[in-house]
Amino acid sequence: MISLQSVSTTFSTRGGPVTGLDDVTLEIPAGQLACVVGPSGSGKTTLLMAIGGMLRPNVGTVQVNGQDVYSMSGSARAAFRARNIGFIFQMFHLVPYLNVLDNVLLCTHGNGGTSKQAAVELLERLGLSHRAGHKPSQLSTGERQRTAIARATLLKPSVLLADEPTGNLDEENAAEVVKILGNYRDEGGTVLVVTHGSDALEYADRVIRMRAGRVTEETITADSS
Repeated sequence: MISLQSVSTTFSTRGGPVTGLDDVTLEIPAGQLACVVGPSGSGKTTLLMAIGGMLRPNVGTVQVNGQDVYSMSGSARAAFRARNIGFIFQMFHLVPYLNVLDNVLLCTHGNGGTSKQAAVELLERLGLSHRAGHKPSQLSTGERQRTAIARATLLKPSVLLADEPTGNLDEENAAEVVKILGNYRDEGGTVLVVTHGSDALEYADRVIRMRAGRVTEETITADSS
Protein backbone atom coordinates (compact mmCIF):
# COMPACT_ATOMS: atom_id res chain seq x y z
CA MET A 1 0.00 0.00 0.00
CA ILE A 2 1.10 3.55 -0.78
CA SER A 3 -0.05 6.39 1.45
CA LEU A 4 0.77 10.11 1.28
CA GLN A 5 -0.51 12.56 3.86
CA SER A 6 -0.35 16.32 3.17
CA VAL A 7 2.86 16.03 1.15
CA SER A 8 4.42 19.20 -0.26
CA THR A 9 7.78 19.77 -1.95
CA THR A 10 9.45 23.02 -2.99
CA PHE A 11 12.53 23.48 -5.18
CA SER A 12 14.83 26.49 -5.01
CA THR A 13 15.64 28.04 -8.39
CA ARG A 14 17.26 31.24 -9.57
CA GLY A 15 13.82 32.59 -10.28
CA GLY A 16 12.59 31.73 -6.81
CA PRO A 17 10.90 28.75 -5.18
CA VAL A 18 8.99 26.32 -7.39
CA THR A 19 6.30 24.01 -6.03
CA GLY A 20 6.66 20.35 -6.99
CA LEU A 21 3.85 18.88 -4.89
CA ASP A 22 1.20 20.92 -3.15
CA ASP A 23 -0.52 19.30 -0.17
CA VAL A 24 -1.01 15.89 -1.78
CA THR A 25 -2.97 13.28 0.17
CA LEU A 26 -3.33 9.97 -1.62
CA GLU A 27 -3.78 6.27 -0.93
CA ILE A 28 -3.22 3.41 -3.38
CA PRO A 29 -4.23 0.02 -1.94
CA ALA A 30 -2.05 -3.03 -2.41
CA GLY A 31 -2.70 -4.97 -5.60
CA GLN A 32 -3.90 -2.05 -7.69
CA LEU A 33 -2.60 -0.43 -10.86
CA ALA A 34 -2.92 3.35 -10.76
CA CYS A 35 -2.16 5.77 -13.59
CA VAL A 36 -1.04 9.33 -12.88
CA VAL A 37 -1.83 11.71 -15.73
CA GLY A 38 -1.50 15.43 -16.28
CA PRO A 39 0.40 18.03 -18.31
CA SER A 40 4.16 18.46 -18.18
CA GLY A 41 5.20 20.14 -14.95
CA SER A 42 2.14 18.97 -13.05
CA GLY A 43 4.19 17.04 -10.47
CA LYS A 44 3.81 13.48 -11.77
CA THR A 45 7.49 12.53 -11.69
CA THR A 46 8.01 14.40 -8.42
CA LEU A 47 5.24 12.29 -6.92
CA LEU A 48 6.95 9.12 -8.11
CA MET A 49 10.31 10.19 -6.68
CA ALA A 50 8.76 11.03 -3.32
CA ILE A 51 7.03 7.65 -3.13
CA GLY A 52 10.24 5.91 -4.20
CA GLY A 53 12.27 7.37 -1.36
CA MET A 54 14.38 9.56 -3.65
CA LEU A 55 12.96 12.98 -2.81
CA ARG A 56 12.22 13.96 0.77
CA PRO A 57 9.15 16.20 0.99
CA ASN A 58 9.34 19.50 2.84
CA VAL A 59 6.08 18.69 4.61
CA GLY A 60 4.01 15.54 5.09
CA THR A 61 4.57 11.80 5.32
CA VAL A 62 5.07 9.04 2.76
CA GLN A 63 4.35 5.44 3.71
CA VAL A 64 5.00 2.33 1.63
CA ASN A 65 3.79 -1.01 2.99
CA GLY A 66 3.09 0.65 6.32
CA GLN A 67 6.62 2.04 6.70
CA ASP A 68 7.34 5.76 6.94
CA VAL A 69 9.93 6.07 4.17
CA TYR A 70 11.57 9.27 5.40
CA SER A 71 11.74 8.40 9.09
CA MET A 72 14.49 5.92 8.17
CA SER A 73 18.20 6.63 7.95
CA GLY A 74 19.62 6.96 4.45
CA SER A 75 21.10 3.46 4.50
CA ALA A 76 17.93 1.90 5.92
CA ARG A 77 15.85 3.67 3.29
CA ALA A 78 18.12 2.40 0.51
CA ALA A 79 17.81 -1.15 1.83
CA PHE A 80 14.02 -0.80 2.12
CA ARG A 81 13.82 0.54 -1.43
CA ALA A 82 15.89 -2.35 -2.77
CA ARG A 83 13.59 -4.91 -1.14
CA ASN A 84 10.22 -3.29 -1.73
CA ILE A 85 10.28 -0.92 -4.73
CA GLY A 86 11.10 -1.49 -8.39
CA PHE A 87 11.67 1.38 -10.85
CA ILE A 88 11.06 1.55 -14.60
CA PHE A 89 12.14 4.66 -16.49
CA GLN A 90 11.40 6.07 -19.93
CA MET A 91 15.10 6.16 -20.85
CA PHE A 92 15.74 2.56 -19.67
CA HIS A 93 19.04 3.37 -17.86
CA LEU A 94 20.76 0.16 -18.95
CA VAL A 95 24.54 -0.14 -18.52
CA PRO A 96 25.90 -0.12 -22.09
CA TYR A 97 28.88 -2.43 -21.52
CA LEU A 98 26.85 -5.15 -19.74
CA ASN A 99 24.80 -7.77 -21.53
CA VAL A 100 21.07 -8.22 -20.92
CA LEU A 101 21.45 -10.87 -18.22
CA ASP A 102 24.02 -8.85 -16.29
CA ASN A 103 21.89 -5.71 -16.56
CA VAL A 104 18.99 -7.61 -15.03
CA LEU A 105 21.20 -8.96 -12.24
CA LEU A 106 22.28 -5.44 -11.25
CA CYS A 107 19.32 -5.28 -8.86
CA THR A 108 20.93 -8.03 -6.76
CA HIS A 109 23.90 -5.73 -6.04
CA GLY A 110 26.42 -8.45 -6.79
CA ASN A 111 24.71 -11.08 -4.64
CA GLY A 112 23.11 -12.98 -7.51
CA GLY A 113 23.24 -16.50 -6.09
CA THR A 114 20.06 -18.32 -7.07
CA SER A 115 18.80 -15.08 -8.66
CA LYS A 116 20.69 -15.92 -11.86
CA GLN A 117 18.39 -18.83 -12.62
CA ALA A 118 15.38 -16.66 -11.75
CA ALA A 119 16.69 -14.02 -14.16
CA VAL A 120 17.08 -16.57 -16.94
CA GLU A 121 13.51 -17.73 -16.37
CA LEU A 122 12.22 -14.14 -16.31
CA LEU A 123 13.97 -13.33 -19.59
CA GLU A 124 12.27 -16.38 -21.07
CA ARG A 125 8.87 -15.12 -19.92
CA LEU A 126 9.56 -11.70 -21.44
CA GLY A 127 10.72 -13.15 -24.74
CA LEU A 128 14.35 -12.13 -24.22
CA SER A 129 16.14 -15.43 -23.64
CA HIS A 130 17.73 -15.25 -27.09
CA ARG A 131 19.07 -11.79 -26.20
CA ALA A 132 20.60 -12.65 -22.81
CA GLY A 133 24.18 -12.26 -24.08
CA HIS A 134 23.56 -9.11 -26.14
CA LYS A 135 24.52 -5.54 -25.19
CA PRO A 136 21.84 -2.80 -25.07
CA SER A 137 23.10 -1.31 -28.35
CA GLN A 138 22.18 -4.60 -30.06
CA LEU A 139 18.58 -4.51 -28.84
CA SER A 140 15.47 -2.94 -30.28
CA THR A 141 13.82 -0.17 -28.26
CA GLY A 142 11.11 -2.55 -27.06
CA GLU A 143 13.70 -5.12 -26.01
CA ARG A 144 15.56 -2.48 -23.99
CA GLN A 145 12.41 -1.58 -22.10
CA ARG A 146 11.59 -5.23 -21.43
CA THR A 147 15.14 -5.65 -20.10
CA ALA A 148 14.55 -2.69 -17.79
CA ILE A 149 11.29 -4.26 -16.64
CA ALA A 150 13.07 -7.55 -15.94
CA ARG A 151 15.64 -5.72 -13.82
CA ALA A 152 12.89 -3.88 -11.90
CA THR A 153 10.85 -7.02 -11.20
CA LEU A 154 13.44 -9.75 -10.69
CA LEU A 155 13.30 -9.53 -6.89
CA LYS A 156 9.48 -9.28 -7.01
CA PRO A 157 9.12 -5.97 -5.16
CA SER A 158 5.64 -5.33 -3.82
CA VAL A 159 5.58 -1.85 -5.39
CA LEU A 160 6.48 -1.05 -8.99
CA LEU A 161 6.93 2.59 -10.07
CA ALA A 162 7.00 3.32 -13.80
CA ASP A 163 7.79 6.79 -15.18
CA GLU A 164 6.57 7.10 -18.78
CA PRO A 165 7.48 3.45 -19.51
CA THR A 166 6.00 3.59 -23.01
CA GLY A 167 7.16 7.10 -23.93
CA ASN A 168 9.87 5.92 -26.33
CA LEU A 169 8.00 2.93 -27.74
CA ASP A 170 5.92 2.36 -30.84
CA GLU A 171 2.29 1.31 -30.48
CA GLU A 172 2.96 -2.42 -30.59
CA ASN A 173 5.76 -2.38 -28.02
CA ALA A 174 3.84 0.06 -25.82
CA ALA A 175 0.90 -2.34 -25.73
CA GLU A 176 3.21 -5.21 -24.75
CA VAL A 177 4.79 -3.22 -21.91
CA VAL A 178 1.40 -2.15 -20.58
CA LYS A 179 0.24 -5.77 -20.66
CA ILE A 180 3.31 -6.79 -18.63
CA LEU A 181 2.51 -4.13 -16.02
CA GLY A 182 -1.08 -5.33 -15.87
CA ASN A 183 0.10 -8.89 -15.34
CA TYR A 184 2.36 -7.73 -12.50
CA ARG A 185 -0.69 -6.20 -10.81
CA ASP A 186 -2.65 -9.39 -11.40
CA GLU A 187 0.10 -11.33 -9.61
CA GLY A 188 -0.35 -9.15 -6.51
CA GLY A 189 1.94 -6.18 -7.12
CA THR A 190 1.02 -2.54 -6.59
CA VAL A 191 1.82 -0.59 -9.77
CA LEU A 192 1.96 3.19 -10.20
CA VAL A 193 2.38 4.40 -13.79
CA VAL A 194 3.10 8.01 -14.73
CA THR A 195 1.99 8.61 -18.30
CA HIS A 196 1.14 11.32 -20.81
CA GLY A 197 -0.77 8.91 -23.01
CA SER A 198 -3.79 6.70 -22.70
CA ASP A 199 -2.15 3.31 -23.38
CA ALA A 200 -2.14 2.17 -19.74
CA LEU A 201 -5.56 3.50 -18.81
CA GLU A 202 -7.45 0.39 -19.93
CA TYR A 203 -5.57 -1.62 -17.27
CA ALA A 204 -5.91 0.98 -14.51
CA ASP A 205 -7.88 0.41 -11.31
CA ARG A 206 -7.71 4.14 -10.66
CA VAL A 207 -6.72 7.27 -12.56
CA ILE A 208 -5.11 10.16 -10.68
CA ARG A 209 -5.12 13.52 -12.45
CA MET A 210 -2.63 16.19 -11.45
CA ARG A 211 -2.13 19.86 -12.21
CA ALA A 212 0.27 22.37 -10.65
CA GLY A 213 1.43 19.87 -8.04
CA ARG A 214 -2.05 18.99 -6.81
CA VAL A 215 -4.30 15.99 -7.27
CA THR A 216 -7.31 17.49 -9.03
CA GLU A 217 -9.32 14.33 -9.62
CA GLU A 218 -9.17 10.66 -8.68
CA THR A 219 -11.34 8.16 -10.55
CA ILE A 220 -11.90 4.56 -9.53
CA THR A 221 -12.61 2.44 -12.60
CA ALA A 222 -15.74 0.34 -12.76
CA ASP A 223 -13.77 -2.92 -12.95
CA SER A 224 -11.52 -2.32 -9.93
CA SER A 225 -12.12 -4.33 -6.80
